[in-house]
Amino acid sequence: MSRIYSHILRLLLLLPLVAIAHNNNTDICSLLNSQLPERISFPGDPTYNLSRTSYYSGFERALAPGCIFRPENAPEVSQFIKLVTANSQNGNYGNPGQSTPQFAVRGGGHTLFSGAANIDGRVTVDLRAIKSLELSQDLKMASIGGGAIWSDIYPQMVPYNLTVMGGRVPGVGVGGFSTGGGVNFLNRRYGWACDNIYGYEVVLASGEIVYATSSSHKDLWLALKGGSNNFGIVTRFDVATFKQGLMWGGVVRYNYTKSNLDAHAKAFRNFMDPRTFDDAADMGIILGYTNKTFSIANSLFYVDPVVNPPTYQPFLSIPLLKPNTLALNNVGDMVVQFGKDLPPNLNQATQLVYSFKNPSSPSTFSTLIHQWETDIQSLSTISGFLSQFLIQPQPVTNGTNSLGLKPGETDTVMSVITAAYTNPADDAVVQQRLAAIVDKHERLLKKQRLYIGFKYLNYADVSQDVVASYGANSKRRLRDVSRRYDPRGLFQTGVPGGFKVW
Repeated sequence: MSRIYSHILRLLLLLPLVAIAHNNNTDICSLLNSQLPERISFPGDPTYNLSRTSYYSGFERALAPGCIFRPENAPEVSQFIKLVTANSQNGNYGNPGQSTPQFAVRGGGHTLFSGAANIDGRVTVDLRAIKSLELSQDLKMASIGGGAIWSDIYPQMVPYNLTVMGGRVPGVGVGGFSTGGGVNFLNRRYGWACDNIYGYEVVLASGEIVYATSSSHKDLWLALKGGSNNFGIVTRFDVATFKQGLMWGGVVRYNYTKSNLDAHAKAFRNFMDPRTFDDAADMGIILGYTNKTFSIANSLFYVDPVVNPPTYQPFLSIPLLKPNTLALNNVGDMVVQFGKDLPPNLNQATQLVYSFKNPSSPSTFSTLIHQWETDIQSLSTISGFLSQFLIQPQPVTNGTNSLGLKPGETDTVMSVITAAYTNPADDAVVQQRLAAIVDKHERLLKKQRLYIGFKYLNYADVSQDVVASYGANSKRRLRDVSRRYDPRGLFQTGVPGGFKVW
């Protein structure tokens, strides 16, 4: 009798899903609200408005999802996925004429381009309530919720004299940062942030919750190290911790003169020479253009508690403007301080990334800077226009990822050119001219045989083919994993945002 009762109970539990599957035109937000009412918000609700307005980029803030789902744990994410898949026609996504529920997955919401972590008229899954932090008994691993924000995690690590490899500015989310690679203060010592992730709790397209590690679901574990949102929703990251007391660093500024630019080109070329490699040093040259005025700044960071380390003397010997923010600090306070030098949000904004080997002559850097300086002024009449040209070291990977990079290389440079402005009407002209500058840079680097095809996902624009930049072998493996864990393509067409493997 108990077996019959149990069987009937299981059938009754399935009835809502069956009803959904037979009504493909049913509004997915209404269905979610009927089954997860405390987790759904609609336009006009304070929770909805707060989520929508908190994106970093105006492109993302402009999108208005039909509803926002804020799960608090992995089982709720699983329930959501099952509702969505049950509501898809024939269980295949993206077929012509098919009504398919689509959704976006949001962590920190720091990506610039439209649709990366938000969606118009559909469902946005806002993971930020899944923000727990738990340290292992031996303090060597931190289990972090997939919706946590790195700048909220760091202060909790300070009492233990520990840190983790997360974002260097406030507001960056754990999920997108970690599945895209991850650039951190420690990246010249330990590699990309994703190189140092032990395990992922993932909700798959089937709704199954799995734990991917180097010994279980290893293919998925490796795919998530650079494969972004293509395979599931990560609800927990188990990451390596590192002993960390005080570190030194901050931002210094200089007059924008040709002699100072040439001095920077020479100093950075020597800094990137493998013979002078210092794994504690992470820096960037930040060239700016705002209100038709150019500027030079350096972000200098040193993860050991050494004031004015020798590796930075060539930069510190260039005449500095006062004041600067160089100081000893813990990681959390360093991130907060660095964030004060950045805008809290942007209206319209776009950026493009490229990588290359350190040149034999500083003149290559000087030429790149001159080309940017000359061409960016053509946009000076755009309302609210500003640009930044960032030149920094690329992380020294240990190879535990899907990025297709050679382990141990210390002489790879990563550059990002960003533009921000006020009006959507200027989108096309800004994006076209920024692309033209990067194209000119890449042609020069290819001519000098310095260019490498890799595009760092978290700095890339949607127009850049990030997955292909990992190389044919990595792309093939990522597609194999996609077929294995998501055979019907939920995270390819059901989640249209981001960089897809297909």
